[in-house]
Amino acid sequence: TDNRTGPDSVSGPPRKIEVSPGDVDAVEAHGTGTTLGDPIEAQALLATYGKDRPVERPLYLGSLKSNIGHTQAAAGVAGVIKMVQALRHGVLPKTLHVDEPSPEVDWSAGAVELLTEARDWPRGERPRLLGVSAFGASGTNAHVIIEEAPPVEEEPGSAPEFDTASVLPLPVSAGTSEALRVQARQLAEYVAARPEERLADVASMLVHGRAALGERAVVVAGDREEALSGLRALADGQPAP
Repeated sequence: TDNRTGPDSVSGPPRKIEVSPGDVDAVEAHGTGTTLGDPIEAQALLATYGKDRPVERPLYLGSLKSNIGHTQAAAGVAGVIKMVQALRHGVLPKTLHVDEPSPEVDWSAGAVELLTEARDWPRGERPRLLGVSAFGASGTNAHVIIEEAPPVEEEPGSAPEFDTASVLPLPVSAGTSEALRVQARQLAEYVAARPEERLADVASMLVHGRAALGERAVVVAGDREEALSGLRALADGQPAP
């Protein structure tokens, strides 16, 4: 019997970290679409997460392989990236090409539901939990539990060094002079499209959050209109007005 994706690989992590299987909201399955491996994996998930679980709060099950295929050695990390993005956006993506659940699996054995449609997954009173499975042909198996990070409260005044400045530096850099003009144009479009964003915060982001490449320029501005005028002049290869 092929038990490379058997119950022990799935049931071990919740026990080790003392997580109740019923608190895990979703699992990103290995899900290669085979008639042998998929039923074994599904039965393990049903046995671990589906039993004694309210039918109105099933474990949601999906697989990224329906979107991008099997990425071999990168399959596990691809699943992690997908589910971290699901946490970030508050949505469990649908699994593509699912016409009907496999008849090789006894789906009545537990409350597990395939993600045939995208589902909202907002933050709640408790941290969201998910599982990701990856199973190798050599017998290297992995099933990890991921918990969402606590929310980070943004502190007001994110650019204190610029809050009292009468003029602000807006540095722009790129690998070539042509790319520098493109960067200046894109920055001008960004500033123009976001009148609610403080110019001090934009300056702080440019000073502290961007790498300094070979071709460089700095627009010095006292207000938004002056910043836009200087950036557009730089984009056109003209001296600042």
